[in-house]
Amino acid sequence: MMELESIVKGLHPLEIKLLLSAGPGEDITKEKLIRELSYNEGQCNQAFSWLSSKGLIEEKRRTKRISYELTELGKEYQAKGTPEERILKLIGEEGPMRLPDIANKLGLENRDVGSAYGKLSQKGLLKMDQEKKVCLAESGRGKPVDLELTRSLLDKLAETKQLTDEDLNDKEKALVSTMSRKRSSSKGVFRVIEREDVIYQLTEKGLAAKKILKREGITGEEVGSLTPEMLKDGTWKGKNFRRYNIKIPPSRVLLGRKNPYVAFLEKLKNKLTSLGFEEFDGPLVETEFWNCDALYMPQFHSARDIHDVYYVKEPTHAKEIEQPYLDQVAATHENGWKTGSKGWEYSFDRDFTRRLILRSHGTVLSAKTLTHAKIPGKYFGVVRCFRYDKVDATHLADFYQTEGIVLGEEVNLRTLLGLLKMFAEEVAMATEVKYVPGYFPFTEPSVEVHIKHPVLGWFELGGSGIFRPEVTEPLGIKVPVLAWGLGIDRMALMSLGLEDLRELFSKDIEEVRLRRERSNL
Repeated sequence: MMELESIVKGLHPLEIKLLLSAGPGEDITKEKLIRELSYNEGQCNQAFSWLSSKGLIEEKRRTKRISYELTELGKEYQAKGTPEERILKLIGEEGPMRLPDIANKLGLENRDVGSAYGKLSQKGLLKMDQEKKVCLAESGRGKPVDLELTRSLLDKLAETKQLTDEDLNDKEKALVSTMSRKRSSSKGVFRVIEREDVIYQLTEKGLAAKKILKREGITGEEVGSLTPEMLKDGTWKGKNFRRYNIKIPPSRVLLGRKNPYVAFLEKLKNKLTSLGFEEFDGPLVETEFWNCDALYMPQFHSARDIHDVYYVKEPTHAKEIEQPYLDQVAATHENGWKTGSKGWEYSFDRDFTRRLILRSHGTVLSAKTLTHAKIPGKYFGVVRCFRYDKVDATHLADFYQTEGIVLGEEVNLRTLLGLLKMFAEEVAMATEVKYVPGYFPFTEPSVEVHIKHPVLGWFELGGSGIFRPEVTEPLGIKVPVLAWGLGIDRMALMSLGLEDLRELFSKDIEEVRLRRERSNL
């Protein structure tokens, strides 16, 4: 009994009113609650669900109910007339007319006019004359029964909004079945709605709960909250207030927050801009020229294999490459141009360099930025890249890099190592970092930075170096340029405490929330 009284004290007003409105063995339906208690359908479902879970009501039986309503097309036909009605009226008023002219005159589709004419001609109301014009048939008199029946149903549904199966006779049901579509489809004049009604009754426990409600004088009309206005004007006096169980744990509040990876990217951008870097960006689709050639990667050479690119199917080539950069880069590849280098000593393919690809690294934007960079200057980008790669815990085919350059007379390798240290320790939050020599066709010297993950072990964060003169001078720069391209995804992997890059794009919202809480972003 004590348990039941505890349940009763926690009942919602929707539950209380339902219990008080029902008697022993009495059917409880949505229609009854809507009619007698002014509940809406959602409130009915809530009350049924809550009371069933507490064992205060139980399902007794289910009944299927079919009802009909007008589709948007049906509403149009009711207001303007069906195609058959409109055609008969038009021909009666204006005389014979060709089918296309009827369609234009009435604003109907040709197929609708053709279908309506077919039905009317079969019933002897319309015919074709010798000039292939539609005209009234001499034998046709008045409207056929089905047209009058259709009009009657359209008007009736327009007035009542909905009719049940019991409201229709056999002829009306047959007509509706030929002109209707199931549930949400709008194609058709009538929409058939099949619904299953559930009938409930109070259980013995529910009847006992009702007695407690009456004994305690609980009506469901109790005030749920005390507002400042009630205190001010004194209307709280004489009111009955709902009881509250202060031991019930509060409901979980899920605040709208940024995805932890998005927050990580913004943190990185804020850090670099606070250090005086300017952000650059560019298109996902690039040419071989900017993606590789401008970076002194030889065409058709094994050094190019480090960038397995996706080629664009259509269009395959850009119309042109900006000058004078095309000529200067081509000359650098062929003979070194004015850089003091011998170049790669091959014939530069000016058609191949126009080939369109998805950019495979962020350094393409660094090369483009050199054409208008300030000296001294600092630039960075958060760049989406694409490579044909096997997806695993530390590799994705679609990934982000943070790309950047620093230009100036005084910059050197020590400056670059300081930047790499900042990325590894302050952004990736790595505690173990090492720098190893690397090779890239466009930098000399070249440095790779590696960090140690507590589970995955050592992995490369990215590459860096000082641009070779063969890269900078054809693009108009004659001072040292530091450059780096680091995997932001991998930095986030370390910083957010993950063990697989694919977790950054998880659809498990609970896991994303936990990750956000752990990251303190």
